[in-house]
Amino acid sequence: MQAQAQQALAGAKIAGIAQDEYGRPIILVKQDDEGKTRVTGLEAQKQNIFAAIQVSQIVRSSLGPRGMDKMLVSPDQDVTVTNDGATIMDKMEIMNHIGQLVVNLSKAQDDEIGDGTTGVVVLLGGLLEQAEQLLDKGIHGIRVSEGFDSACKVACDELSRIADKVEWSKDNLEPLITTAMSTLSSKIVHRNRRQIAEICVKAVLAVADLDRKDVNLDLIKVEGKPGGRMEDTCLVEGIVLDKDISHPQMVKEIKDAKIAVLTCPFEPPKPKTKHKIDLSSGEQYQKLHEQEQEYFKNMVKLCKDSGATLVCCQWGFDDEANHLLMTNKLPAIRWVGGVELELLAIATGARIVPRFEELSADKLGVAGSVKEVGFGTTKDRMVFIENCKNSKAVTIFVRGGNKMIVEEAKRSIHDALCVVRNLVRDSRIVYGGGHAEMCCSIAVEKAAKQVATIEYHALSAFASALDVVPIALAENSGLAAIETLTSLKTTYRELAEKDNTVHHLGVDCMDSGTNNMKEQGVYETLIGKMQQMKLATQMAKMILKIDDVILDDPTA
Repeated sequence: MQAQAQQALAGAKIAGIAQDEYGRPIILVKQDDEGKTRVTGLEAQKQNIFAAIQVSQIVRSSLGPRGMDKMLVSPDQDVTVTNDGATIMDKMEIMNHIGQLVVNLSKAQDDEIGDGTTGVVVLLGGLLEQAEQLLDKGIHGIRVSEGFDSACKVACDELSRIADKVEWSKDNLEPLITTAMSTLSSKIVHRNRRQIAEICVKAVLAVADLDRKDVNLDLIKVEGKPGGRMEDTCLVEGIVLDKDISHPQMVKEIKDAKIAVLTCPFEPPKPKTKHKIDLSSGEQYQKLHEQEQEYFKNMVKLCKDSGATLVCCQWGFDDEANHLLMTNKLPAIRWVGGVELELLAIATGARIVPRFEELSADKLGVAGSVKEVGFGTTKDRMVFIENCKNSKAVTIFVRGGNKMIVEEAKRSIHDALCVVRNLVRDSRIVYGGGHAEMCCSIAVEKAAKQVATIEYHALSAFASALDVVPIALAENSGLAAIETLTSLKTTYRELAEKDNTVHHLGVDCMDSGTNNMKEQGVYETLIGKMQQMKLATQMAKMILKIDDVILDDPTA
């Protein structure tokens, strides 16, 4: 036994010997590190920074109204063309561990604000580029992180100072429309941005609770159908179901519809355990058929007795039930999804009924019009349920030349809806075109000059990092980046010294002839811009604090 133990320990690396509670020796053996890699100290920090900067460089050229699109091809050969930062990050399938953190940063901005997903990644890249230079000078990562944190507070205070409050009401929606148009100016729908912005504003206000300043975007459904022109995009005051009336001979248009919303299937009851039925004669089969017919007739009768003129069922039903519904002149829609069923119930004021026996007139929903609409020469059909009892559920119906354009338009509309929602919650705005970042950069530079400690370098670096946004906007617009930024900052300082007021200067990306972002109508929500600053700073701090990376798989 002792010989076997010695043989087993012969090739092992012994780390030491410990004792248990009875004094018996325990040999500690080092774990085999074969197949693992470890990077520590400054090298680990530089590797992490390099990985994050590479990811940010990918989306940098997509920033602004003149930003370029990216084409992403999945393993299934599905093609996505977009300049939305969150979509690019999500579809890229980045394997690097730091790259995944940047993807999560973009998702966090998308979940919280809905817009600015490209800008937050570009800003992170700028912060880390400056941090790398400070690390090369020998400044500790913790001091850099603390300096960035202080600079972020100064920048957020400056944003609050330069922010304007837009005054809007139900009779004056122009500020909301203008802000939504600013968001859509960099999207594929920019040619029709006025029309799309008006649709988004109407949709948000239809579901908004203005007393509580709250908007539930789940009540706004965005549906799309390839074909037609983007100008055909419209707002439906109700629900659009990507389904058709179940039988071709049923009525295709119903006025003043009373809708039964069912989660029970049109079929005979079945036991929940495994079962089989043995039929030994034709009479038995006929009796079973009659029994099934009785079940179907009873179900249809209960629907008719309740006063329903349309049945929407979560489950399917066979041809026999479909034929019975048609002969009883009761139109039906089958396989309606759970989310659509809930929206339909909210819009029409219906109660979702789990059993036929519970169906009654007071549980029916009401809609002014239900019609089935066909598209082009294809067999694609959709059901429009309009003029509902409760308009607190609406649908934006998107048209486009092909599926790819429709999907990108839906993503653009999501961003615009989120911006309008944010403006309903907090009506303060800052001006775009790099104006907010430029003002914050000047404010942080001024604050840095009053700091006597080593954090001065970190604050100056943060100020330089903020310039990456106006520089990227100028580059993507084909302008001389450094010359444009220097000219803007010089003009801004001269004007500020004269009258000590905020001047709304920014990069003229659209060659409109003026650098005044207020005149151009380029707005961003204050909470969206603040969130960008805070998220980018927190992520930079997190990456700078990592000084030891252990990988099980060296190829990762």
